[in-house]
Amino acid sequence: MLSLSPVAESATLLRRIGVVVGSVLVTLGYCLDVLWRAAARRLDRARVDRYTRGWAAALLRLVRLQVCVFGAPPNFSDGRRYIILCTHASHYDIPVSFVALPGSIRMLAKSELYRIPVLGLTMRLAEFPSINRHKRTQALADLARARQMMESGIVLWAAPEGTRSRTGELLPFKKGCFHLALDTEAVIVPVAIRGIHRVLPARSWRFNLGQQVSVHVGEPIDAATYTREDLPALMAETRQRIAALLGGSAV
Repeated sequence: MLSLSPVAESATLLRRIGVVVGSVLVTLGYCLDVLWRAAARRLDRARVDRYTRGWAAALLRLVRLQVCVFGAPPNFSDGRRYIILCTHASHYDIPVSFVALPGSIRMLAKSELYRIPVLGLTMRLAEFPSINRHKRTQALADLARARQMMESGIVLWAAPEGTRSRTGELLPFKKGCFHLALDTEAVIVPVAIRGIHRVLPARSWRFNLGQQVSVHVGEPIDAATYTREDLPALMAETRQRIAALLGGSAV
């Protein structure tokens, strides 16, 4: 458990500005460190793992977020391909996942993020993959690269809802990450984060400090036992498990 201040409060305007500025500076600092180490050929996966967790922990400290974990993740070093499919109700889902879960976790990023100066190059150097579903040739190349990364020990993180939920309720799932799971014959690890929507509600800048969230890890699902025709069944099974972890129904 990451133990921080237990006092919950709504952030003042000045504190909100401080959180935003602090988050940008922390992110920029880690990006610059990755870039110079890569240029000096001193960047490896273990260091990136430490950086992602250090970056995530720093962001959580800025909002005094407390995290506890329920359920045990699988052994990510057993040579199989893994993809974490997680609820998405806040920008903080990703740093919470980095802090709470083991392994070399990398977010499956939107291609738009790679256009951001400094951040885009840093993500590529740190092995954050993306899949371009609009161009078939590029999509096949991206898929092959993602599979190679997973085979080498990278654990992909993706949000099947595709967008953030304002209320924390489970939104409809999109097919993209399930196609990826089928194409790579990955093991899906369902994860739900309860209470995260209160930290920074979607499409707002109303930070609530000192919140407590819980990360719930479910039983894995082997996508290799499903065919392309079974895609709806795979989506339904994953949704049912995530909904149960979230404490609600799959509807």
